Formats: sequence, structure tokens, C-alpha cells
Amino acid sequence: MKTPSLSSFLTISLTIFGISGSFFLGLLFFLSRHPCVDFSVLARYNHGRPSVLYDDQGKEWERFQLDKRDPVSIKIMPDHLIQAFIAAEDWSFFSHNGLSWRGIIRSLLVNLAHGRIVQGASTITQQLVKMLFYDNRRTFKRKFKEQFLTLLVERQFTKEHILETYLNHVYFGCGMYGVSAAAQRFWGKTVQELEPQESALLAAIVCSPGHYSPLLFPYSALQRRNVVLGKMKKLHFIDHEKLITLRATSLGIVPVLSRSCAPYAKEYIRILLEEKFGKEQLYNGGLAIRTTLNKEMQLAAEEVFKKHFIGLRAKYGADLNGALMSIDRATGEIRAMVGGVSFTESQFNRALYARRQQGSVFKPLVYATALEKGMSLLDRAVDEPFAWKQGSVVWEPRNHNRVHVGEMTLARALSYSNNVISAKVILTIGPESVVEMAKKCHLTGSIPAYPSLALGCLDSSLSEVVGMFNIFANAGMYCEPHLIVSVKDAWGKTIYRAQPVKERVLPMRIASQIGQTLSLGIDRKRKSEMPWIDSMAMTKTGTTNDARVCWFAGSTPEITTVVYVGCDDNRPMGKNVYPVHTAYPIWLDLHTRIPTAYKQFSFDPALQSVLVDWKSGAIVSHAYENKDVVSLLL
Repeated sequence: MKTPSLSSFLTISLTIFGISGSFFLGLLFFLSRHPCVDFSVLARYNHGRPSVLYDDQGKEWERFQLDKRDPVSIKIMPDHLIQAFIAAEDWSFFSHNGLSWRGIIRSLLVNLAHGRIVQGASTITQQLVKMLFYDNRRTFKRKFKEQFLTLLVERQFTKEHILETYLNHVYFGCGMYGVSAAAQRFWGKTVQELEPQESALLAAIVCSPGHYSPLLFPYSALQRRNVVLGKMKKLHFIDHEKLITLRATSLGIVPVLSRSCAPYAKEYIRILLEEKFGKEQLYNGGLAIRTTLNKEMQLAAEEVFKKHFIGLRAKYGADLNGALMSIDRATGEIRAMVGGVSFTESQFNRALYARRQQGSVFKPLVYATALEKGMSLLDRAVDEPFAWKQGSVVWEPRNHNRVHVGEMTLARALSYSNNVISAKVILTIGPESVVEMAKKCHLTGSIPAYPSLALGCLDSSLSEVVGMFNIFANAGMYCEPHLIVSVKDAWGKTIYRAQPVKERVLPMRIASQIGQTLSLGIDRKRKSEMPWIDSMAMTKTGTTNDARVCWFAGSTPEITTVVYVGCDDNRPMGKNVYPVHTAYPIWLDLHTRIPTAYKQFSFDPALQSVLVDWKSGAIVSHAYENKDVVSLLL
């Protein structure tokens, strides 16, 4: 920090003198007109109307509302709670008259030296006045009024009354006001049951609830809590031995479980709308938020996901996680979204933010590019060991079972997810053309123009994979997955309407051919093993090296759902682990619970259904006995 020059020092001195003179002259005038403060404002202090989240049927599924419980008397608050807030926020609270002149001068010097506001000097009383009577706008006029009112409050009320009111109204983030609400949300405790390290955490949060929330940023919260414990030791509230012990304790957050529907979706909407409209309007403004979620389908997805992960974690490790997203095939509206096994365990939304290698779930896009380049599903290639060389680089693609079956059609290669032929296809059409197609389908991030792209060597979010895969079920139209339809204010005026991307990225002919080919494998399985499912489906599995991620993507004529399973640290799940063991059962269980009105996809009417011998690729006139014959759209 630069040392102020003599001229700067004179300027500071004159500034302090001028501010002090103006302050006391104004104070005399203000006191003459405002002899007392009416704290009955607290009785009228309401938090407005909650904002309501509605599903696709107009049913309420959640609310954004403030969590404020009955006030707690300071007489029953533990001493360490009061000491923690004194240490963190205002160490001279019981000795000053509402304003800390030492703090004001210190912050003025620091701010002047930095040329901007980097340090504040608000006492607890000032914070209370600002909390109850003013907004967050920073103007000299508002600041002077706040200081005048602070002195009046100190003149009229005891320190205990001021501190009690403050502790019962201070904000802890996520809609929580007051120590009672925070204690209940974080630990399921009453204020009287709090322990010293928990009191220190509460005191640590209030300076910046957005940065130190233990629900959202546990590491930052822990670091800040330990700073507060250090301040408590400095003020002799705790000794050195106690400090060491308390700093070694974990946060111990065990928020009270609730039947909150779609917590990951709710948190995503909260962040989005807080940025757009602000916390005040979101929590107090009575907004009507129309979302795309279907409440019944969302609850089914959460139940299915948690049920299957009990067994998956027992088999593959307790750190296993994943995500699921279901969208309306025709619109891209998200009907269900699960961002992880447990929101209380981890608030990271894997459905939107985790980027994992696609693996074989990307292959349909490779074959779609090939058809666009003039190739046919009846074109043949040989499944055999081969190596691609470029300079010193040698690439040898292999099938997952290390078995080669010789010549086959592209249709069969796609249906069986053959690695060797996918590699040969991309070498024929050029990796650059596949990269271009991937970008058209709204896949973002780094997409390498290498032959290995044929095997899905690119990172994508689950929401991107859902949007990409849905193209084949939706006749070549891309529909951006989205969660919000519109937002209305308390008077019914629409103040926000979503404008998701919807555009054609593939000709209907190509999307129909790829989609119908993707339906062949699951169709045979459906007829033989799942006769209770009476609608078509097109599906694709995906597995990355060492089973780090397992994907299952599936579309019905109404819903496209993608599931991924994998560890957050991207470690291998083990040998011989495939989507059929992990992601597929989740997709199937959810699909059996979704009623479907439409049983068939809408394919390009210009295409003809042709019978093909599955092994030889020859067109046949009818299905011979003991012959493996399939129908392809050509």
C-alpha cells in the first residue's frame, strides 16, 4: 500500500474535519426533528410474497421464500454465539455509541490510499439500521442518514436489545434470516444447542453470505470460520488450546431433509433469476415462474435414480455419482433433471456442468455426417485389425470385446457400435467434417479433428448430449434444452419469456435413417424381453476407456432421456463395467413409469422400408425362415 504524501495527509485531515463538522451540525438538526426511533417497524417487517415455481401442467412444485423463525431472546442465547459475532463484526460493540470513529478513520485512510472502497466500518448497530430502514445503495446522503439513525437507536435502546434484534434478523443466504433459521437449516438444532465452532461459522457467514455459505462453498466457509475463531482467541473468549481443538473440527453441516422437489433445478433457476431480477424481487416480489418440469415425472426420476444408486454404490464405490435429464422430444423442454445422487451431499449439478467424454454415444453423429457426404447405410466395410499412421503417431482402434467379424454394412456397424468401422468411416469422410457437424449440433468446447473423434473423444455436458441425441428422434431439428418458459410479476405482467434455439441441423431423411437404425437393437430386446413396453425407442450406449463413464441415451416418440454414471474424479469403475449394468437400468425403470400417447416416430415419408439380410447386407424380398432380416429406411 502506498504511503500518502503530505498533500494527501492534509486533504485527509480537512476531509475528516469537514465531515465531522457537517455530521454534528446535521445531527443536531436531525435529533430535534426525530427524537426517537419507532422499533415497532419490526412488527410490521414482512418479507413480501414468495415467488412460486409452476410445472408444465400449471401445478406448484416449489417456492422461493424466506426462512425466518420466531425471534429468540438474547437471555437464552449461548455466550459463545454473542462472543463470535462481537469478534467477527464489532469488537467494541459494548463500548461505542453506535459509530466506531477509529474504524471510520481507519477505513477512510485505507480507501483513500487505494482510490476505491475496499474496507467498511459498519458497527452492528449500523448494520441493523441499514437492514431495517435502508437499502443497499451507496450514497453520502443515505450514509449520513444511517449514521444519524444509528445514534438515535443507541440513545433509545439497550445494547442487549440491539444485539438481540440484529441476531434475529441478520441474513445468512439462501433465504435464511436470523440465527434460529440458520441453526435449524445447517444442523437441525435450536440456538441453545449450538456449539462454539458452529457459532463461529454463523458469525463468519454474515459478512458475505454469497461467498461463505457452507451449503454452496464449504471450503471457503471453513477458512472464514477459522478466521473468526482466531479473532475470538485474540479477544480472550477462548484460549489457545480451545482454538486448536475447534479449528480441527469439520463444519458438520447436516441440513434438515425436506421433500424438496427438483433441488438441482430449483438451484439453477435461483441463480439465474437472482442475476436477472435480484434477491429482493425473487424472494419478496411474488413472481410466478412457469417452468418446463413435470412434477410427477421429476419425482419418479429422483426415486428411480436414488434407488438404483444404492446398489451401484455398493458395487462400484460410495463416491459413484451421475446425472439424468429428460426433455420433450418436440420442444426441448426439460421434463425431469437429476444433478446427482443427493443435493445435501453435493450441490454440484452434473446434468448441466459436468463435462465427460461421450464415448460411443457420439457415433450416430459420425454416421449422420457420412450419409450427408453421400455414403449409404448399405455401404460395407471390413471389421479387421488395422493401424492409422501419421508421422510418428500410430493409432490402432479396437473393438471393446477384441473380436472382429469381417465385412458388414454401416447400418450393422452403427447398431453394434463397432469401433473399427467407425474409425474407417471418419477417415473416409475426414475428421474436419465431423467437427463441423458437431458444432452445428451445438456441442461446445474443444472438439479435436482427430480420427479418435469417431470413438467419442470429446468432452460434453449431459445437457449437450441430450440436445444432440434428440435430433435423430426429432426429424433433424435441434431444440435447445431449457427449464424456464416465462416469468410474471405479482401483477401478472410477463417480465421474461424464454427464447430457446430451435433449428434444423440435419435433413429429415438422414435423421430418420440414423434414428430407425438406432431403434433396431432395442426393438429386438423390447419384443423378446420387454413386451409390456409398446412404443418404439431409439437408443445408444456409450463407454469410455476403463469404464470411467457409462452413458445410455434413449428416445421414445415423446421423451428423450440421457443418463450417465461415473465418479466425479473420473477414476475407472472397474473391468467389464458397461452401460447395461449401470445407466441402462435407470433409463428403463424411468421409461416404464412414463405414459406415452404416441407409439411411433415420424420418419421421412419419402423413404422406403427395405428388408435387408442383417449379416450379408443383401436386399431380400421377404423374411426367410431362419434368416436374420431387418427393415431399413432407404
